[in-house]
Amino acid sequence: MAETHQKSFPGVPVVFCFPSAPSGADLSLDSGFTGVQGDISAARTVDAALRLLPDTKHVTVVGGIAPYDQQLEAAIKNQLKSYETRLNVSYLTELTLPDLLRRLHELPSHSIVLMSALGRDPAGTTLTSAELGPLIVGASNAPVFSMNDRHFDHGEVGGDISSAMEQGKLAAGLAVRLLKGERGLTPVKDASVYMFDWQALRRWGLDERNLPPGSIVKNRQPGFWEQYRRYALIALIVLLSQMAVILALLMERARRRRTEADLRRSEEKFSTSFRQSPLAIMIVSAKTGCYIEVNESFECQTGCDRREVLGRTVRDIDLWMPPQDGSLSMDQLLAAGSLASGEMPFKRKDGQMRTALLSVERIEVNGESCVLCVIADITERKRAEEALSSVSRRLIEAQESERVRIGRELHDDVNQRVAIIAVRLKTLARELPPSESRTLRTLDQISTDVTGLAAEIQALSHRLHSSKLEYLGLSAASEAFCRELSKQYEVNVQFQSDELPDNLPNEISLCLFRVLQEALQNAVKHSGVRDFDVSLSNRSGDVELVVHDSGVGFDFNAARLGIGLGLTSMRERLRLVDGRFTVRSKSQQGTTVVAHVPVASKTVAN
Repeated sequence: MAETHQKSFPGVPVVFCFPSAPSGADLSLDSGFTGVQGDISAARTVDAALRLLPDTKHVTVVGGIAPYDQQLEAAIKNQLKSYETRLNVSYLTELTLPDLLRRLHELPSHSIVLMSALGRDPAGTTLTSAELGPLIVGASNAPVFSMNDRHFDHGEVGGDISSAMEQGKLAAGLAVRLLKGERGLTPVKDASVYMFDWQALRRWGLDERNLPPGSIVKNRQPGFWEQYRRYALIALIVLLSQMAVILALLMERARRRRTEADLRRSEEKFSTSFRQSPLAIMIVSAKTGCYIEVNESFECQTGCDRREVLGRTVRDIDLWMPPQDGSLSMDQLLAAGSLASGEMPFKRKDGQMRTALLSVERIEVNGESCVLCVIADITERKRAEEALSSVSRRLIEAQESERVRIGRELHDDVNQRVAIIAVRLKTLARELPPSESRTLRTLDQISTDVTGLAAEIQALSHRLHSSKLEYLGLSAASEAFCRELSKQYEVNVQFQSDELPDNLPNEISLCLFRVLQEALQNAVKHSGVRDFDVSLSNRSGDVELVVHDSGVGFDFNAARLGIGLGLTSMRERLRLVDGRFTVRSKSQQGTTVVAHVPVASKTVAN
């Protein structure tokens, strides 16, 4: 066709389909040809077989003597040359079918069979793939591997399979494109896929985990759920329906019993779990505010006997103290009937003051609306938190004291000495004759370096202890710090400040100033940008500090779990002044650090 195309069919495009084109075939065609070129994959199939059977020593190729059979055999020999040094590769291609089946039955151990094309044997016998496949698989005492879907699904293990149907679809698609007027379509190669038979794998004891990645396993036997899913679902629906009916009957029976029961609030109404719970539990009537029941833990934690409590109101017992933080009192909580978690002080019968963590939920007991309170004594935990807070405060105070000492030492002592050295260097330079030009240049460079060192020491002393913060206040000190940092790192820091509350406590000013230092220095070093925004805002008497950049951002959760102490230090400082610390950051979307401190109550206290 390639030789006679232009003569016999001038200008007519030709679509070809080579289901298993032998490698090395000459496909030098003119532009009028297009189609699908399949490709045998003997090497890839043998590689897959060696993954499944690594102790393989013999590879037997089965084929015939038809012209196409011989072409395919030649291509297979070419692909398997590299394996002949480590495998015994033999070709059973010139045997009659009975002799071939007999030889396959007598293969040595550690063998595999590779199925080629067998269109005709020397006796002239011709069989279809559907007829030949079961004969080969049934006679062979070794696993049979194949390279196309015509030799698959008859008990073969499988291999790198090329699909004739998919090749036909590709060829048909090219033909449709030609009919629509497209020209110059280049031939395409069909992509094979690793495909294996589940039953054959089971037969030969081959492990699916050793299959090449992306392999397809066909003919997998369905499990119990796949086989009987419909019946199981029907049975489940019937069972659930029966359970629903039974549950409805039980609920009706329970309602009838509750209606008939007397309004007795005795011990028998409560389970052992209520009595022995490690948490204190009390049930209070929502209507009257009287205690209906308490458990043993309630008696232990409050020191009140159960008989002293039942039938009396919350106000009669005078157990719960009004919260100091302005939150709801016990009477208000009982009226509201709901609280997920809250702290409340209470006074034991012996006068000890304790702190309780309680949750409140409205329930119904015998048709009466009641309030269930679950109480945990967290006094020791609160004391531990206060002790930890005190230690943290002392550590920060010690750190600040040391900062002040070092800052003053740098400013008053070290920096003065460096300045004296700079003056002496300049004096020495003036005393040298002009002929010592090289020495003068060296002294000038040293003098410049010493002056720069003095400036850096000065800046460091200001960062350690800002006199502006002490004498001019938070706003002025923050603006000065932003200006110094801009000059030092050659960046642009936009600072904006509202009028802050008068008499701002020193501890809040110092806290926010240190947070500003840490946040802005982190942003300058790690954000990758040169523009930053800093604002100090007056939020109804509270102070809010915001440091923002539009840089690379970071994973806040990963940073929080890292070894850096910056985030921890900022959060701990703000916790000591009852402040809130928030970081909003995403990769490549910038970072915003927000520090909010309530100052109204602290200003009054000061």
